[in-house]
Amino acid sequence: MAEHHEMMGGKLHVYRRENSAKWQCSTYLSGKNWRVSTKEDSLSHAKDFAEDWYLELKGKSRAGQIRVGKTFQQAADKFLMEYEVITAGERSQRYIEGVAIRLKVHLLPFFGKKVLSEITPGLVQEYRIHRATSTKNKKTGETMKPARSTLLQEIVVLRQVLKTATRHGWLQYLPDISMPYKTSGKITHRAWFSPGEYKRLYEATRERAKNPKNQRWKRNCEQMHDYVLFMANTGLRPDEAGRLEFRDVAIVTDEATGERILEIEVRGKRGIGYCKSMVGAVRPFERLQNRNKPQPTDRIFGKTQRELFNTILDELKLKFDRDGNRRTSYSLRHTYICMRLMEGADIYQIAKNCRTSVEMIEKYYASHIKNTLDAAAINVRKPKPLLKNKTIKFVSKEDE
Repeated sequence: MAEHHEMMGGKLHVYRRENSAKWQCSTYLSGKNWRVSTKEDSLSHAKDFAEDWYLELKGKSRAGQIRVGKTFQQAADKFLMEYEVITAGERSQRYIEGVAIRLKVHLLPFFGKKVLSEITPGLVQEYRIHRATSTKNKKTGETMKPARSTLLQEIVVLRQVLKTATRHGWLQYLPDISMPYKTSGKITHRAWFSPGEYKRLYEATRERAKNPKNQRWKRNCEQMHDYVLFMANTGLRPDEAGRLEFRDVAIVTDEATGERILEIEVRGKRGIGYCKSMVGAVRPFERLQNRNKPQPTDRIFGKTQRELFNTILDELKLKFDRDGNRRTSYSLRHTYICMRLMEGADIYQIAKNCRTSVEMIEKYYASHIKNTLDAAAINVRKPKPLLKNKTIKFVSKEDE
């Protein structure tokens, strides 16, 4: 330091660094060092600022308004370090990166400098309001409210960071950060292709494979056609299909039906699972084998061709369903589940084959499939009671 002056009996320091023209001040109070720039070039003005700042800080300390301790930034750093180690092999690297991105982009700018004890239910509610009002569309200038699921994921990460702080004794208790008003949202079905729309889709991809707009794209169009058929007949998630290698798939004859199907060893978000395909997946898989001449460890699809898939959907006007839900390659999985339900397949067996839960299928798929409703079970009527003690008079022809 080039210059240094003490005030308040040595409790307050005013100094200027060698490479700066501005004076700064510092003090030690409530178990913590406090520093701030006076933003003054003049020493006398800097001392006046420092004295006012010190007295104000001391007054807050006496009133119990100063909170000291670990910050949210420190707890977030600790959480990320632990989370990546503990979940190694159980969570994908992409998922862990997503958690880090939510922290860096949204949570840390808002909570980062806050002391952990300052993070109250009221502050978390302010964060929800901030997220709902702070993002603007660059083209239209309209406010872009995040999706309910997006905000829920951010709150989950926030809770995990606070739990980390609680485990290490940096926070005495976990605050209630649940949604104070709206406790449940409208359950909407997942975007899928109805049987008629699915037929239009695979007919379009088949035509594109036979007659591509450019011969250089022929192989990509053929791959896309087989991808659509394969996904709609297996119910795989896009990330599961992306990891799938040729050695993970076997063509077998099913003992129960006598039909040729695929037995697939799936590696995805639920670990290793198994899937038995519909008959319609066999021929696309055989074409993929013949076209690619693969090694057993080669991936069947690899990265999804999103641009080509979206182009075809736009041409068919199928990018959005009637409720405005956006269709993606994930919609092929939803189509598989819905069609199996429409055919009367057992919901438990569908859940096992798709590596999900019965609850998820009932919540997001079965609720809008009319075939899952049993009219015979719904339209039950009580039998009409028999007439008792009613005298029936027979009249002969002679009495008429």
